[in-house]
Amino acid sequence: MKDIEEILSYSFKNPRLLSQALTHPSALPSGQGVEFERLEFLGDRVLGLVVSQWLFEEFPSEKEGDLAKRLAGLVRKETLVDIAKLIDLDSFMVMKREKSTSGNKRLETLLADGCEALIGALYLDGGLEVSHSFIHHYWKDLFKNTHEPPRDSKSILQEWAQGKGKTHPEYVVVGSSGPAHAPRFIIQVNVNDMDPAIGEGSSKRLAEQKAAQNMLNMIHCHD
Repeated sequence: MKDIEEILSYSFKNPRLLSQALTHPSALPSGQGVEFERLEFLGDRVLGLVVSQWLFEEFPSEKEGDLAKRLAGLVRKETLVDIAKLIDLDSFMVMKREKSTSGNKRLETLLADGCEALIGALYLDGGLEVSHSFIHHYWKDLFKNTHEPPRDSKSILQEWAQGKGKTHPEYVVVGSSGPAHAPRFIIQVNVNDMDPAIGEGSSKRLAEQKAAQNMLNMIHCHD
């Protein structure tokens, strides 16, 4: 584990925590891997706390809604994948690998989960100061490049619907599949008399965003 500790510039007092964060349940017998999932859960909350405080201090005049949009952009799956690639997490994680297009998408999900698990392990081993240092180091460039609050697909669709006098978009789960450590959700978005749009993702939030984007694409095609 020394190589990744050199990248992180941190030596774990409890190496077992690092090992658990780097071992995805897909590489273990069924029913094992609870430690990884717990670290991922914790890391997600630690990341949210640290980034929320950072935003609160960095943008003192912004309203809650704009801060929430910035937060969503900074903790989303794509951002976590980018950070995972920066630290070459793929080289250190133990996981089941698939050679296919869907396998590549699944790899990104595993890397995002692994990044959160690593943050959880850093927090448990070194406390908030250590996890805070890691997050500030690897997210600082994202903060520098964020001048305006990002507008996600759901927000854009809702603004469009309001502008057209339509009801707010309604998101409904119409399907789900996959094991607990790699779920897939299918969500349908409905707006008044328009044809519904479908989105699929590894979380309900991502599937909703995809569905909203697909409906926006339909709207633009008819404009």
